[in-house]
Amino acid sequence: MNSPRRAVPFVKASACGNDFLLIGLSAIDELDRQHLAEFTRCICDRHNGVGADGVEWILPHPAADIEIRLINADGSEAEISGNGTRCVAAYLCSESKKERVSIQTGAGLKICTLISRSAAEYEFEADMGEAVADHELPIRTTRGEVRGIPVSMGNPHYVIFVPEFARDWQAFAAEIQRNTFFKHGVNVEFAIPKADDNLHLRFFERGAGETQSSGTGSCASAVAAIVTGRAHSPVKVHAPGGSQLVRQEGSRIFLRGPARLICRGEFFVH
Repeated sequence: MNSPRRAVPFVKASACGNDFLLIGLSAIDELDRQHLAEFTRCICDRHNGVGADGVEWILPHPAADIEIRLINADGSEAEISGNGTRCVAAYLCSESKKERVSIQTGAGLKICTLISRSAAEYEFEADMGEAVADHELPIRTTRGEVRGIPVSMGNPHYVIFVPEFARDWQAFAAEIQRNTFFKHGVNVEFAIPKADDNLHLRFFERGAGETQSSGTGSCASAVAAIVTGRAHSPVKVHAPGGSQLVRQEGSRIFLRGPARLICRGEFFVH
């Protein structure tokens, strides 16, 4: 029997069901780094790999506690995941006992402040920076015109307010995602506003498809609700994976939610 060429250590973490593998980039040799997208697809496969929505690749940074590079389950690269960043913060706190961590992402420096901890369960509030919300944008689809709010959280979102979630909302989101208007792709959110500044959400993300939650998607949806008068800060957002709280302070957006360290292990590279 041929033995594996090498074992790559990983930590698996989840934030409201949005799961990530955390891997030090130094664990991958130079040859494999040239094929990082392929490696990510393999390890994220839910049948023949470990399974995850993406990999947060961790590397040193001269001015922050750590730098992360996010590659989605399909091998595409993204600027940031709010939930993924929080998962990395949980890992850093478990290793160093820090209560405030600075993480350099593809969408800038993010500061995560530890609110509480119980065993492997953590809660953070993260300074997600400034959101940029545009005017309502109509898009033509096979189902007619749809109107949504484009919001940038350092990555692109398109938030559509609906009275209820369609049975095949995933297929509709995938069609919207392919629209040529979105040159760099887009994360699609369907949002149902409820009383007392609550939002119920569904997410269809670039490179991952349907996810149980999204940190930046929660922020973008809350911002879209605030600017259109559908909600006021703070906004409680509910998704299949759990709830988070989004608040606006001046021009900055803060996201509060949980992160859980699930396990650590080794992935055999053949």
